Amino acid sequence: MKAVIVEDEVFASQALENLIHEVDPAIGVIAVLQSIDESVEWFRNNPKPDLVFMDIHLADGSSFAIFDEVSITCPIIFTTAYDEYALKAFEVNSIDYLLKPISKRDMERAIGKYRNMSATPSVGIDPEAIQKLLASLKQNERTYKTYFLVPEKDKLVPLAIIDIAYIYIDAKMVKAITFAGKTCYLDQTLDELAALLNPANFFRANRQFIIARSAVKDLSMWFGSKISVNLTVSVPERIVVSKARVGEVKNWIAG
Repeated sequence: MKAVIVEDEVFASQALENLIHEVDPAIGVIAVLQSIDESVEWFRNNPKPDLVFMDIHLADGSSFAIFDEVSITCPIIFTTAYDEYALKAFEVNSIDYLLKPISKRDMERAIGKYRNMSATPSVGIDPEAIQKLLASLKQNERTYKTYFLVPEKDKLVPLAIIDIAYIYIDAKMVKAITFAGKTCYLDQTLDELAALLNPANFFRANRQFIIARSAVKDLSMWFGSKISVNLTVSVPERIVVSKARVGEVKNWIAG
């Protein structure tokens, strides 16, 4: 049995693949796709798999954009961080989902449903159901910041949220550091920023740091059963997560 994963976060796709194999070793992951364009290209040029695991939010946009370019007729299990109220849309449209962080029990339920569906000839995804699902989710989607206006000399310039690697407090000043190494000053407190940023993409690591999931390189064990988060960019000091929140940060990184 062949499956494809559409997920832009490496940690999340690896964790998902491991969980799939743990629940059902007969399912082999033949491709991991990280963007809308890559997904469209793959589905256009390869035989359809038996099953697709698809994250709704990708770095370059909503994965629903894939369906505007190519027809996917095999069963799909969406992975999402939407709240319970918004998820009612999946039930209405008979499309299954896994709520992040994904548990083994949830994976067993979803794969069990797929097994039952696959016993029925010509099981697939109705394009009209996809459009209804998208409309339902948009109605219930919470809006998070996509840009900040930051001072630069005598101007205010837009700073894209996707460009931020981490935010931290330095001498009572709140600074956003981009992947390019640029420092931008923000007016909000870390508490205020944590409420404005999508929690699927940003994590309040401690009193000093908010980190972007796309900036996480790996984790190191630290004293007292704490975790040190290592980023792909340089940081002014070690980012340590308390013992009480180790499970939380692991689940967040794994999607």
